[in-house]
Amino acid sequence: MSVPAGASAQQQAERIEQLLGELTLEEKVFMLSGHGFMKQIAEDGGRYCARLYHIGAGNERLGVPPLLFNDGPRGVAMGSSTCFPVPMARGASFDVDLERRVGDAIGREMRAHGANLFGGVCINLLRHPAWGRAQETYGEDPFLLGEMGAALTRGVQHHGVVATPKHFAANSMENARFTVDVEIDERALREVYLPHFKRCVDAGAGAVMSAYNQLNGAYCGHNPDLLTRILKQEWGFDGFVYSDFVLGCRGWDAFSAGLDVEAPDTFRYGDHLADAARSGDVDAERIDDGVRRVLRSLFRTLAAPDPETYGPEAIACDAHTALAREAAEKSIVLLRNDGALPWDGGSLRRLLVLGALADQPNLGDHGSSRVYPPWVITPLAGLRAACSEGCQITWDSGDDLARVRALAADADAVLVVAGYDHRDEGEFIPGPMAGPPEDPNEEPSAIGGDRLDLTLGEAQESMIRAAADAQPNTVVAVMAGSAVLMETWREQVAAILMLWYPGMAGGAALADVLFGRVNPSGRLPFSVPRRSEDLPFFDRDATRITYDLWHGYTKLERDGVTPAFPFGFGLSYTGFAFEKPVVSIDGDVLRVGFDVRNTGDREGTAVAQVYAGPASPAPDQPARRLCGFGRFALAAGELRRESIDVRLSDLASFDVQAQHWSLGATTWQVSVGASSAPTDLVHVTLDLADRSWSIRER
Repeated sequence: MSVPAGASAQQQAERIEQLLGELTLEEKVFMLSGHGFMKQIAEDGGRYCARLYHIGAGNERLGVPPLLFNDGPRGVAMGSSTCFPVPMARGASFDVDLERRVGDAIGREMRAHGANLFGGVCINLLRHPAWGRAQETYGEDPFLLGEMGAALTRGVQHHGVVATPKHFAANSMENARFTVDVEIDERALREVYLPHFKRCVDAGAGAVMSAYNQLNGAYCGHNPDLLTRILKQEWGFDGFVYSDFVLGCRGWDAFSAGLDVEAPDTFRYGDHLADAARSGDVDAERIDDGVRRVLRSLFRTLAAPDPETYGPEAIACDAHTALAREAAEKSIVLLRNDGALPWDGGSLRRLLVLGALADQPNLGDHGSSRVYPPWVITPLAGLRAACSEGCQITWDSGDDLARVRALAADADAVLVVAGYDHRDEGEFIPGPMAGPPEDPNEEPSAIGGDRLDLTLGEAQESMIRAAADAQPNTVVAVMAGSAVLMETWREQVAAILMLWYPGMAGGAALADVLFGRVNPSGRLPFSVPRRSEDLPFFDRDATRITYDLWHGYTKLERDGVTPAFPFGFGLSYTGFAFEKPVVSIDGDVLRVGFDVRNTGDREGTAVAQVYAGPASPAPDQPARRLCGFGRFALAAGELRRESIDVRLSDLASFDVQAQHWSLGATTWQVSVGASSAPTDLVHVTLDLADRSWSIRER
């Protein structure tokens, strides 16, 4: 028996030390690699995560079970599991409790599948909307990323599953991810690209996955500054680090840098690592440290009492699919509404639905995050189920513009479903690995990768304009993983919604929002620019790229550029007003109080956002950064006094020379409101002149 259920931390530690005295060097090294992946995936016809993968731990002689891995930020990738909206959609909910409950459901299904290691807490920062895997993360802001990632971590680990934040660190482009060298100064690294990982570590994450890319000249899996100095020593992370699969580890020397486990199979550790230990090139204590870290995370899951049993009936159960629908409802962002929505189901008689994406399951990319749910409600199916018997729905692909105009002119309303699918963005899958093409006469083509175009393309934009020209009541629902440029058509349509890749129940959620059964409450987790020129430089084939402090709303505001839609923006079928902000200080916490009023005639949910910045920011300081948020359901006309707590440490900047965090400025502007746009915020000044603040740990 490795460790009994209910064992204390001291008992776990004692058992680990006992095992270290009994394990041979070969057995220790065995615990530091994955095993069987290549054989298994070949037997499974190339389908990733068709079964569990042994990644770390495991010793049959001494009764130590293996860590058994499965993937999927939008659900468990194995079997036929619940498919939630992609994380970017869930980021748009600004709902930490919802994300914890999603993690709880994923943890429950992981256990039902027999897994205890989850690789799906993806918290890389969205630096540029062209990033192919943007859909797998929560947005452009480090604070939002950290809050949502920590919530998912807590939810998953509640069920005795080790959660893995990834990819550590600065992994924000796809096609060049195996080779690109990200050059970044320490301040930008600490303030922009690492805080969300720290939040997940503080939430108790038991593992961290390293990234493929290089960081300042060293591959992340071989980077001692990243893995040992910052993660393990400064942050006190006591779990284990494992590599992104196959190319995340390029030699046994990664172990000395702090990479504890090579995943998903034994390529470069194994005998090579054992030989290095025998020759003294790897210290024996470092070997024990790696094994200790793996066993520590494993034993915590084994010792924790199970809150329930985990039968197969938990997988894609009614409660989880209902949660997927709730997540989709809360994620939909209403970007424009010229009085068209919500539709009146009683008077709508002829509805035209346009676009191929309306009538096909579109759950996101086909890489490592792919989930195979038992059923999917498409937008068209959702509308057909929601419409009254007196409403006739016509669907058309939209390829023939003359037909689009004729059908639109004859309709009471038009819904255009436009956007991307797995062929356009996502994890980059080269042609030979992408599966057989639909046309057997064609060569296999690559899928996914970073986008080359931030618009919907001429064909879809022409379809939208043709419909809007013929029918003023034209609504567009956009399916995508990040920002889409809409300048050639956004002022011509009556309403725009961001639908994302909305999960297995997304079509039903869309219908609920369109007909007003659900009041939209999603908010953009990124800024939508008017022009690509306003974004940071991006080259998907770069061999070297520089990341700095500036991207998203901080860059747009610094440059004096007004976005098409600001970070945090989203409309409702009612209105909200924020007034009378007041800040009090309780120890290391700011309590930001404010009035929030529902100014409309129906219930709705306000998403209050708190930003802070120096009252007179230096040129190298953002004007404001998100540091708190909350959702507040209000009845029609209701006025409430609410508050959001902000940690002072979340206002701090990193002093590179002194190597510690500091508030610096004495006078701060704290703002609360509906988005990052200055016009959507009310402000209060905070004077810290009589206090001495020095934040050494953030």
